Amino acid sequence: MKLFFQKYGEGKPLVILHGLFGGSDNWLTLGKKLADDNAVYLVDQRNHGRSPHSDEMNYDLMAGDLNRFIEREELKSPVIIGHSMGGKTAMRFAQLFPGKADKIAVIDMGVKTYEPHHGPVLEALKAVKPESLTSRKDAEEQMKPHMPDFGVRQFLLKSLYRKDRDTFAWRINIPVLEAAMPQILEALPEEPVDIPALFVAGTKSDYINPEDHAEIRKIFPRAKFTELPAGHWVHAEDPDGLEEVLRKFVTE
Repeated sequence: MKLFFQKYGEGKPLVILHGLFGGSDNWLTLGKKLADDNAVYLVDQRNHGRSPHSDEMNYDLMAGDLNRFIEREELKSPVIIGHSMGGKTAMRFAQLFPGKADKIAVIDMGVKTYEPHHGPVLEALKAVKPESLTSRKDAEEQMKPHMPDFGVRQFLLKSLYRKDRDTFAWRINIPVLEAAMPQILEALPEEPVDIPALFVAGTKSDYINPEDHAEIRKIFPRAKFTELPAGHWVHAEDPDGLEEVLRKFVTE
């Protein structure tokens, strides 16, 4: 699968992977800042953004997609930065393709299995009927009874686009993402990897807790941990703090 990407800057290659229901555009602001002295590649994972849709969705496939992207772009020892689902893709890539990445930075994602918790988001997405829309506001109104949180609605609506003048469509493959949720939430295989790995947790999020550190170190013995005052969307809630942490990690 040939993944869509956006490139900014020159220098050491940094590949950034978004999370579930997101896209490369979520990282534009921070990515452009990091591109001051790096070559930053913002990548859409399968079934998201402008990358192709597929009926298959799991971390082995997504890691393979990433490997083909790195080979196609001839990237040498890139740093892989992944948020949430993208973080697990980065981790699985490090396991399946040892030696290809210089380092990995995982933003608010552990190695454990997560309990299903995306039901309200999926209901909100499925409530939108693209064929009935005349504006993005229509989509928000259809979504609102299922998702009262304004910020989450705005995040989800970033994946809605005008297919043509009179037609809206989703860039995310909602039926496949719903069907693949058990694979998306599953634990990482216990296959140790000798790679520098930074795990950034949001203090207002419960995706990485201090008691998770030992389990993470079983797979990534060189793991380092840091926290930022943010929820799960660390890059949106504390972009300056995350930029500082990532710059230090990339150059150390």
